[in-house]
Amino acid sequence: MLEINTDRLVLRPLSLDDIDWFAVMRGDHDIMRYIGRVGAVPRAIAEERLERHLACWAERGFGMFGVRERGSDLAVGWAGLQPMDGTEEIEVGYAFGKDVWGRGYATEAARALVRWGFETLGLERIVAVAYAENTGSRRVMDKLGMRFEGVRHIYGTDSVYYSLTPDAFARTAIARAVES
Repeated sequence: MLEINTDRLVLRPLSLDDIDWFAVMRGDHDIMRYIGRVGAVPRAIAEERLERHLACWAERGFGMFGVRERGSDLAVGWAGLQPMDGTEEIEVGYAFGKDVWGRGYATEAARALVRWGFETLGLERIVAVAYAENTGSRRVMDKLGMRFEGVRHIYGTDSVYYSLTPDAFARTAIARAVES
């Protein structure tokens, strides 16, 4: 089974076995405040969304992962690469439980996913979108070296739109190494 490991996290493709924790997180208003068109959803809608994630894996060979802390079987969130609705662009996305907010997990997971997307999947560009007021997500995009391209109407709302190429990602990785 595919698995992406970081210093603190383990990412495994979502499966039907993930529905219980996935539905709880999808039903949490705080977690879902900046995700999707409708925010928190009931279990039936979370099940539909999980099925869409599984279909993405089957059709594209990539998608959303369940994210766990190393050494734990407890899921702390989800993150992955997926086609942006209505386009052929591939976006990086992530959401984490409130109990792990502020630990840098979104940046750590997104960085690993972007690397995987460029190095393994051969993607030439990865994008990300967020509500303008979602400063946490925008910080993640900045840390990845993504370039702000403006505001676009995506997922039923005006969203900030960022992009990243393999070269820009490599320059950011080099800069991080020099700073360390």
